[in-house]
Amino acid sequence: MYRGSRKHVLDWTSRKSFLAELKETLAPLPIRTTSATIFMPRGYEAPMEARLESFGPRWMPSSETWEILKNWWLEYPAGANTPNWDIAIGCQIEERPGLVLVEAKANWPELSLSGKALDAMASPNSQRNHERIGKAISEACEGWRRMDPRVSLTRDSHYQLANRLAFTWKLATLGYPVVLLYLGFIGDEGIRDVGAPFFDNHDWERAFRQYIEGTIPIDLLDCRVEFGSSPVWLVSRSRAIIENSSSLDP
Repeated sequence: MYRGSRKHVLDWTSRKSFLAELKETLAPLPIRTTSATIFMPRGYEAPMEARLESFGPRWMPSSETWEILKNWWLEYPAGANTPNWDIAIGCQIEERPGLVLVEAKANWPELSLSGKALDAMASPNSQRNHERIGKAISEACEGWRRMDPRVSLTRDSHYQLANRLAFTWKLATLGYPVVLLYLGFIGDEGIRDVGAPFFDNHDWERAFRQYIEGTIPIDLLDCRVEFGSSPVWLVSRSRAIIENSSSLDP
């Protein structure tokens, strides 16, 4: 049974109107989609979340980007994972091939402040991947700091946010415009058993701004920045849920 943001992503991507609604959500950003636009997941019929090393080749099969990304993030890729994206869309941004990457939340606890844990019994390969990921995030942090020296990204705190911003930066340096969308689904009363849902847009914005405090300045929200010649946007939006999650309360 899907609940929370996972359910709301699948509810939304199941709709024929999804791409039109996405574009409306991101207005006035210069996003263009067509009936042939590739995205993941595609509702309940294809619910798998996107990893860029698998999604990317479906969208741009001739590009070496996806292998570069994987090796930048992982020293030993076999059996290891790059981040999962709640939604990935290959589209046109400023009339260039680009990506909209979505991180969705439905209640306050989903905004995790945790760092990336390493199991005490981790294998040598896992330990090396852990170190590689830390170096990749540090490299991305330096890239973001060229836009604003107040940016602070680390593997050991706000890991989910740090890895999203790191991949956004790296994709831009490889030539792809990126929109990183943090999306708050509002009004899911069915998940009160695991944490307070976002009541309205104001509640979502308050939660998101509190979440990013100390990592990336508010000034960079909804602001076009460039890494190399590729534009990037970090945006925060909300949308009402289509249907409540099923409650687990007795």
